[in-house]
Amino acid sequence: MKLSVIIPVYNEVESIQVILKRVQAQKLTHEIIVVDDGSKDGTRDVLKKLDGKNGVHIILHEHNKGKGAAVRSGMAAAKGDVLLIQDADLEYDPRDYPKLLEPIKEGIADVVYGSRFLGGTHRVAMFWHMVANKMLTFITNILYNTILTDMETGYKVFRREVIDGMVLHANSFDFEPEFTAKVLKRNFRIFEVPIAFNPRDYTQGKKIKLHDAFEAVWTLIKYRFVE
Repeated sequence: MKLSVIIPVYNEVESIQVILKRVQAQKLTHEIIVVDDGSKDGTRDVLKKLDGKNGVHIILHEHNKGKGAAVRSGMAAAKGDVLLIQDADLEYDPRDYPKLLEPIKEGIADVVYGSRFLGGTHRVAMFWHMVANKMLTFITNILYNTILTDMETGYKVFRREVIDGMVLHANSFDFEPEFTAKVLKRNFRIFEVPIAFNPRDYTQGKKIKLHDAFEAVWTLIKYRFVE
């Protein structure tokens, strides 16, 4: 099984080399695709020096398009049998890769979500952000008749066949609900596993905002009835 790790990046000069070292330390990747989404803080200069080294492939967006656009660029370039989305902000721990990959290796899942709400170790912070996440997951479960615990998780792992023929439009943080909606409508097998989570707050550069939650609700409703 060849694993492609896709890392969307925007203004992460302090963390990008750290997360790359953590991913490489797992020794599980076939390739690491880093998509810089128009960073202006020096991230691009760091990435240009890493391109082509230790399985790292760099894609540069000329201007900021959003996380969804960066993920879609990475997915289009990926050559692996299994794709894994990894945020660059150090909130998610690559040491969870083995448990994320296990259901796919066993042949019992097409898609695996790393859930922040299944009892994994986590930093105690951001109550209202947690409430928003759980509300969005609750809406997902109602609309799509499922029992997810964490629709908005950044850790999504899936077999390449899952996205074959799937047209994704999301440019921003609406990627999570659009991808989830289309996976559920196509009846792919989703498993969840507990993951560690170390959230950073808005003063530390967290990018998702309240208006992204409203956009997620609209995305979930829209794709319940249209493709």
